[in-house]
Amino acid sequence: QVQLVESGGGLVQAGGSLRLSCAASGRTFSNYAMGWFRQAPGKEREFVSAITRSGGRTYYTDSVKGRFTISRDNAKNTVYLQMRSLNSEDTAVYYCAARFDNGVATTGGRYDYWGPGTQVTVSS
Repeated sequence: QVQLVESGGGLVQAGGSLRLSCAASGRTFSNYAMGWFRQAPGKEREFVSAITRSGGRTYYTDSVKGRFTISRDNAKNTVYLQMRSLNSEDTAVYYCAARFDNGVATTGGRYDYWGPGTQVTVSS
């Protein structure tokens, strides 16, 4: 089993930045492609970003391109989501997810493990 725990969420003013972290334990972190998803109140869970096992390829949903950066440190079993120029539409619970494969997926059903989520609230 793989345990995932997010951290770094909180309250931030519009235009500000936050860095989310997701720490993994249980099995070899480098075997998993990683993704970030988010869910706002009353909305469906949506894909945000993903990264391959080695970190060589990254993917972003259109609404965060140019503002968010995903990265990973396999030595620390951690994946990050650096968020900049935050706006109110970024307010959501953010979840990290792991997929035992080299490829990435943009649908939640393709991921094997999920963290409990961390709240990000952007004030305006």
